[in-house]
Amino acid sequence: MNWEPGTRMRRVSIKLCLVLLLFSYVLGESAHQTPSRHTPEYVFKTIRSFPHDPTAFTQGLAYRDGFLYEGTGRNGHSSIRKLRLETGEVVQHVDLPAEFFGEGITLFGNKIVQLTWQSGKGFVYDLDDFRLLREFSYTGEGWGLTTNGSEILMSDGTDEIRVLDGNTFREKRWLRVHDGRNAITQLNELEMVEGEIFANVWHTNRIARISPLDGTVTGWIDLTGILSPIYRLDEEAVLNGIAYDPVGKRLFVTGKLWPRLFEIQVVPKSSSVK
Repeated sequence: MNWEPGTRMRRVSIKLCLVLLLFSYVLGESAHQTPSRHTPEYVFKTIRSFPHDPTAFTQGLAYRDGFLYEGTGRNGHSSIRKLRLETGEVVQHVDLPAEFFGEGITLFGNKIVQLTWQSGKGFVYDLDDFRLLREFSYTGEGWGLTTNGSEILMSDGTDEIRVLDGNTFREKRWLRVHDGRNAITQLNELEMVEGEIFANVWHTNRIARISPLDGTVTGWIDLTGILSPIYRLDEEAVLNGIAYDPVGKRLFVTGKLWPRLFEIQVVPKSSSVK
């Protein structure tokens, strides 16, 4: 069928309008389904600082009854140590065989649980005398550990946090950590703090606050400036140590090869308090 030029132009215009209306509708629906969100940001206020062994390659940190428990890494230097908070004095320790690179630790009941980096093997010690009680195995790498009291949570350098049975160490489920649509990888040292998982991100000054229900990042803590750069003589001297005192409501942080350990208060970034 032949059409006059004017009629043909009107049909093209109508089609174009319909396409534009449909495109606007799709965009509107998309924006409605995935609203933009701004993850809260926090900084810190230093409450106190304490001595910390500058030769300790800190991989895991925990607190109980006035003492810190620290797992250290690097082959030939890996250990579990009990420290006096006020002085940093090592009052008890056990070394790992040189073939193991120690990683994260957590206190589970009257036990210390420790990961190794690439050996696929974990160790369980008696909290009182550091006697080795058992070993367990897992796939992939071991990075950080914490506990919710009945289960053990494990990071492996990816965006996943594995949830393990506290007695058998079998994987029950996992959380995929995300900030909006963005997967958050390089999750390292973990600590459970007032119902949230705190996880420092390797080679950054940031700690992610994570929901243990679905892995959503509920906030970011920026620790930039907590330790002077003059003390970071090794490129691996990065933030990697979080411990929490649930009785005194105290939060402690340190890093690999850091000479100080800090008690901090987390404050909203808008407060601009340090």
